[in-house]
Formats: sequence, C-alpha cells, structure tokens
Amino acid sequence: MSDARDEVDDVVLAWRRERPDLDTSPMEVLSRVDRLARHVDRVRAAAFSRHGLEGWEFDVLAALRRSGEPYRASPGALVRATGVTSGTMTNRVDRLVSRGLVRRDSDPDDRRSVRVELTDQGRATVDGALVDLLGAERELLAGLAEPERAGLADGLRRLLASYGEPA
Repeated sequence: MSDARDEVDDVVLAWRRERPDLDTSPMEVLSRVDRLARHVDRVRAAAFSRHGLEGWEFDVLAALRRSGEPYRASPGALVRATGVTSGTMTNRVDRLVSRGLVRRDSDPDDRRSVRVELTDQGRATVDGALVDLLGAERELLAGLAEPERAGLADGLRRLLASYGEPA
C-alpha cells in the first residue's frame, strides 16, 4: 500500500465517519477511475487537437489504419469498430471525405456497396496523432512501474469482461 493520499481518500474517510454502516470500498476504485477518465479525456483531446482531429475522427481513422493495407473497410465494419449508428457513421465519413482524410469507393465485389479508404493524408494524420497519444498516455502512467501497469491492465480487463466487453 502506498503512503500517497489523494482526494478520494478524504471522500472515503468522510463517508466512513458519517456512514460507518456502509461499505465504501467501491469508491476507492471507481472514484479514482472516474477522475482518471477525466485526465485521459483531456490528454487525448490535446493529442488529437495537435493534428486537427476530434476524438471521433481519430476513432474512424484509427479503425481504418488498424485494418491493414489497403486501409479500407465497409461502413458496417466501421460502425462495429466504433460503436456508433450507421446514420452517425454516414455523417462522419462525409465529414472525413470533405477533409480529404478518407475516400469512398464502390466495392469491386458488390457495386451496391461502398468501401471507405484512408487517404495518404489521412494515414499521415492518424499516424502522427497516434504517436502523440501514446506519448501522452505513457506520461499518465509514469507513476507506475511496469508490473503495476500490467496488473492494473489485467484487473481492468477482467472487470470489463464481466460486463460483456470484448476482450
């Protein structure tokens, strides 16, 4: 156990004093997760902003980049990868096309379908944003040794899996 104290320790201590009949231990984890999520959101927004991107733009571009060459996917695959509705994805792809980050092409195997493909500019943009993002996230985790990061990742993975999140 660490000697370090934070605001959550004070909140939990106050609740234990006021409501000793309640188990406040979930707060010790989830209140910290909530506070950390706010830091992560700010760091990610800053990393994306340096590359002229919003978070949702990075999500779509990153899904295409992770798909491997030729960095192309159907809108349905992008919906599954990003967890948004098909209408939302249509709007997002339209906006990314207008910025020159992706292009739409007919599916050569099915002319009724389209594929979304990362442009060279889109690839360069998402690659640069990823480098900045990973550097910023590494800084967020700098206070933990590698075994601590691995243990935290494992615990969070098991927690998410218990809610049906894909592994």
